Amino acid sequence: MLDSFDFLDLRFLDILDIVLVAVLLYYIYKLVKGTAAINIFIGIAVIYLVWLLTQLLRMEMLSTILGQFIGAGMFALIVVFQQEIRKFLLMVGSTNFRSKNSIFRQFKFLKIEDEDTRTDVEAVIGACENMGKERTGALIVIQRNTKLDFVKNTGDKMQIEINQPIIEAVFFKNSTLHDGAMIIEDNTITATRVILPVSNDRKIPLRFGLRHRAALGISEKTDAIALVVSEETGKISYIKNGNFEFYDSIQELTHKIKKDLR
Repeated sequence: MLDSFDFLDLRFLDILDIVLVAVLLYYIYKLVKGTAAINIFIGIAVIYLVWLLTQLLRMEMLSTILGQFIGAGMFALIVVFQQEIRKFLLMVGSTNFRSKNSIFRQFKFLKIEDEDTRTDVEAVIGACENMGKERTGALIVIQRNTKLDFVKNTGDKMQIEINQPIIEAVFFKNSTLHDGAMIIEDNTITATRVILPVSNDRKIPLRFGLRHRAALGISEKTDAIALVVSEETGKISYIKNGNFEFYDSIQELTHKIKKDLR
């Protein structure tokens, strides 16, 4: 009788195993959420559950077929989820346990909600709003965990505290510094006229130009966030993890950026 309750005899390592798997699945879901890959992820999960069910019911033929598919499919998954795997490894590799962006602090119960960012987000957004009204194009990249030295070296190094008029002056059409991207670290402008890697994603709509492709490119290769002011429409685009982040108001955009910089 007691043998039927053996599954209740959990060790500490069993609980740790379950927690680690849950964390892994959480981050996989977080990486693919909002992309086409989420449907593939759900499909794989369904096939895996069906395979476990066929093994439990001892349906040998179907179990063997699904088992072969899952085994060979691992190589295909590396190709299909290449971008997501890169982002995951980047996130793990760039984690600093004492950092404000540590992966452990992204959980609600570990996050300090009232912690403020050192970056003057209001000044950045205010400058973007004014530049949008004047149809002045701009590309601003804000560093998070991943160092941006490999792109900073392509531009002019600066050491200027964030200031709304300064940002607008840099991107003024007649300014010698307006071409390229501006790099911000904490509350300091550390480089201008920076050349960024351009995304080769063919799914990007043709209406988006080189600035948007550059912003997508840097957000694909690092965990930095980017703001793009369109020279044609004056609209502000917020880009993170190789995706456009949608917002309904400037207040919501400001809140999203502050949250991502914590």
